[in-house]
Amino acid sequence: MPINSFEHYPMNWKPSIDRTRKPIYKTLAQQLQQDIVSGILLPGTKLPPQRELADFLDLNVSTVSKAFKMCEVKGLLSATVGSGTFVSYDAVSNAYLLEDMKPQHLIEMGATMPDNHSYEPLANQLRSMLQEPDYEKWFGYGRIGEHRWKQDAAMKLLHRSGLDTELDRILLASGGQNAIAAVLASLCKPGDRIGADLHTYPGLKTAAAMLSIQVVPIRSEAGVMSPEAFEYACKNDNIKGIYLIPDYHNPTAVTMSLEIRKRIAKVAQTYDQFIIEDGAYSLMYETPLPAVTSFAPEHGIYIASLSKSIAPGLRLAYMAVPERYKEHITKALYNLSVSVAPLFAELAARIIVSNQFESLIESHREQAIRRNEIVDRYLADYACRGADTGIFRWLLLPDALNMTGTQFEQLAARHGVQVYAADRFVVGNTAPERAVRLAVCAPGTAEELEEGVAILRRLLREQPSDSVL
Repeated sequence: MPINSFEHYPMNWKPSIDRTRKPIYKTLAQQLQQDIVSGILLPGTKLPPQRELADFLDLNVSTVSKAFKMCEVKGLLSATVGSGTFVSYDAVSNAYLLEDMKPQHLIEMGATMPDNHSYEPLANQLRSMLQEPDYEKWFGYGRIGEHRWKQDAAMKLLHRSGLDTELDRILLASGGQNAIAAVLASLCKPGDRIGADLHTYPGLKTAAAMLSIQVVPIRSEAGVMSPEAFEYACKNDNIKGIYLIPDYHNPTAVTMSLEIRKRIAKVAQTYDQFIIEDGAYSLMYETPLPAVTSFAPEHGIYIASLSKSIAPGLRLAYMAVPERYKEHITKALYNLSVSVAPLFAELAARIIVSNQFESLIESHREQAIRRNEIVDRYLADYACRGADTGIFRWLLLPDALNMTGTQFEQLAARHGVQVYAADRFVVGNTAPERAVRLAVCAPGTAEELEEGVAILRRLLREQPSDSVL
């Protein structure tokens, strides 16, 4: 038993573990995971110091460290040197995505997974590459000079996304999440503040939390960031920049008008604010609007991830970076991931320069249109935002349904459908909308999607007896 008495000690987590289950560190990690999923430990919660927890449980510090590390690898925790260990802001969704946490026979409409129509052309291209006599070069370290023609490919894709830029501004990152983290790490220091929409991509919140950067909610108008509210934050909230998804915003599926893009860019220029512009969904549109960065090229960092437009497994993103930020972001990218995998960079570049990516994007778009027709057929009586080419929708819960987004998410899961509540995306102390995000392209088949939306419609209409949680 521990020497010290912890009966009245102010620890915010005092787990009880079954010591008969070995190894102990796995038992502790499973208890931590369970307490996160059940809501005992909320996102953003700071865990007790490992030494204190070890003393409380009468364990070695190394045992607690191994348990924390196991959960950190799963994306449930984030640790910052000098600040401690926190429950990740997207820990609940990460926990669900773990295979051993998934309820069986659950129709996936939570995670934004694009359809797999691009996989066969990628596989064919990869087979061709591996038959070339010098194929082994793609399994070593990449060299700076080898990126030149890949930067040309990047410019081609960025142009297709709504941004014309210069070759010497192009950087490659190991995915959009890596790119966002690198920008924050290079342009901010612990304690800095950046602005974002009231609901935003959870990956931004996770990266900011790991770096001890505060995300400040900026008021919206008609579903997009208000330029006046952005200017107010520049004057009064001591922010250093903003994060935007102007095309098919995640999660609210709203697209920013051309006029608002210009006004946001003007504010950034006036107050010398950086813009992290996430273009992950821009290619969903046949003709995207010009990027916000187009109107503030010395302040905008544009990120075009290939996860939603080609394939998530490529783990590749193209960045357009102003000269004033380039050296710092380059160093951050190297320190975070050393380099982009040469095999993935080569494969993506070949798909782009050969124009195969145009047919892949068109295939994704056609698939999305067909699936959105199913959603519209079943949910026509409800406010379900989103374009017909989008891979997710934002369903506003009707007033007659007396429950929050989280309660509806839990209700839907009990009836076999996974959706994501607005609470997962909310910034700061903002009150979340009574809404859920529906991933249209996540179900394996159109038939499975139809089954899922049929269940959701029934829940919206009938409000079953188990709806009060």
